[in-house]
Amino acid sequence: MDEVGETLVMMSNRKSKSNYQIIDALESKSISWIFIDHSNPWKAAISWLIFFIFTVGVPILSHIVYQCSICDNSHQRPFDLIVQLSLSICSTLSFLNLSSFAQKYGLRRFLFLDKLSDVSVKVRDGYSEQLHRSIKLLCMFIIPCFLADSAYKIWWFCSGGNQIPYISNIYLSHTFACILLLCSWLYRTSLFFLTCVLFKVTCYLQILRLEDFAKVFERQADVGSILKEHLAIRRTLRIISHRFRAFIVSTLILVTASQFASLLVTTETGSLVNLSTAGELALCSVTLVSGLFICLRSAAKITHKAQSVTCLAAKWHTCATIDSFDDADVGFNEETPVANSSNYHFADPDSDMDEGDEDDLDNTKMVPIYRDTISYQKRQALVTYFENNRAGITLFGFMLDRSSLHTIFAIEMSLTLWLLNKTVGFS
Repeated sequence: MDEVGETLVMMSNRKSKSNYQIIDALESKSISWIFIDHSNPWKAAISWLIFFIFTVGVPILSHIVYQCSICDNSHQRPFDLIVQLSLSICSTLSFLNLSSFAQKYGLRRFLFLDKLSDVSVKVRDGYSEQLHRSIKLLCMFIIPCFLADSAYKIWWFCSGGNQIPYISNIYLSHTFACILLLCSWLYRTSLFFLTCVLFKVTCYLQILRLEDFAKVFERQADVGSILKEHLAIRRTLRIISHRFRAFIVSTLILVTASQFASLLVTTETGSLVNLSTAGELALCSVTLVSGLFICLRSAAKITHKAQSVTCLAAKWHTCATIDSFDDADVGFNEETPVANSSNYHFADPDSDMDEGDEDDLDNTKMVPIYRDTISYQKRQALVTYFENNRAGITLFGFMLDRSSLHTIFAIEMSLTLWLLNKTVGFS
């Protein structure tokens, strides 16, 4: 068994250069020190220096120098403070979390790559594919936002002319300032989206494990082995929750505060709101909300998958109970087929009713029952355990499932309507 495990680890290491592209990119010498490489004091110092330059220094100088209160209406920046504060605080949270994870666990251990030897080939292949797609997901969010901000800042500097402060040569000064501001924007948004995508990737591995775990109900299994595997998955979900709970809660509070502040300043009397003045604010809002959406959706999805195991176990228990076995059948077949569908009524799959997308775990298919299925008492105990020990992503004890998302949406909508009522008399 040890030899098999070592072989799988060696295979995982050989594949890492080709499949785990996001890991290779983050650990490469060219960019690892920019984000999270604190392996020695020099790299740590350079990483922190770049962080302070692009997250603290450049935004502060930009807000002070380019506030442009004497510019025309198209080049004023009345909402720049909210934009800079929101992006800088989010990137600070992301940088602190990534640095802490890298120092404490290392990136590969943090993404549970060291545990891949304990899972099936299907899970390893699916996780490898997800890691491969993670770079595309990062680019899908970062590049459009960066291009939009680049177009805005190039237009702002080119059309502003002498209204915008400059040093000595107007062209060199504006070009250097524009590049510096764009680098700051790219750095901060990349940090934020990177943390969100890494959370999504870790959740996806557990989704694959849960789908693989569900197969245990389709074959002969012992209660002890089922319970052991489920406890291992629950422990991993608890670890993920503890690692990311502070980041998710802080991001939720920050994004909420940022959106309400944006709503307050844009709806107050006399506020100058148009594409040139509020375009960057809208782009910032899209960036923050998109990152928060990635985290909440990933957490809700894995929680739903984990809780679907209870439904699957109950269905398995029901199918095993209603399907009776005769002692005379013992010598005929090693495996008893699925309970006769003529004895039970199910919807016709060819009917005109819209079936929708069924979950892999929570579906309406019968579960095959085997002759040596474990006893009724053990099945009942296992189902009772699942019902009273629901797994999922938790935030300081609160389960982050679809009901929680509905609650968050209701609270956000109530606060939004209240704020609109105070500012524009909306009711």
